[in-house]
Amino acid sequence: MARVPRRDEVSTAYANSFRDRSEERRLIGAVTFAGTFGLTRAITHAIRDGKGPFRNITPGGRHIHHMTFGICGLLGVGYAWLNEIGVGESGVFASRATAFVYGAGSALTLDEFALWLNLQDDYWTREGRESIDAVVAFGSLLAIAASGHRLARELGLLAQRMLQEPPPEHHRAPDR
Repeated sequence: MARVPRRDEVSTAYANSFRDRSEERRLIGAVTFAGTFGLTRAITHAIRDGKGPFRNITPGGRHIHHMTFGICGLLGVGYAWLNEIGVGESGVFASRATAFVYGAGSALTLDEFALWLNLQDDYWTREGRESIDAVVAFGSLLAIAASGHRLARELGLLAQRMLQEPPPEHHRAPDR
């Protein structure tokens, strides 16, 4: 039986898998995009079905669509990147945070692509399918960009080492 990798081993594999921060940003952006899209769809279905604590945001009776938050996030990231915050020599936290906000903002915006394309709230109609098409197309581009990283290789090497090493004494099964 192989041992479970230690946290520091996984951290080292993660750190060794990127040549530079742009590779890490592409991965973070792609993963956050997919996660935000899935979470957004789950929440919107819960709102529609009246389940859970979620409700539409309607200050003063005006419905605020979630793409509004996505656009604000994208504008913020664009402004940060124009000022070289999160890119170049800026810190690791800024690089990761802006990539996260970029992925989330893109998902929130494209999930309502049909709304901004057709200028009507057709989220639950046949025309709303255009949003899914836009998410799949852009998500595919993000996945292609992120696939240039070496994380999978590094984690594979770590798994191989784990399988080759005997487990620590206190985890061994008793001899029969």
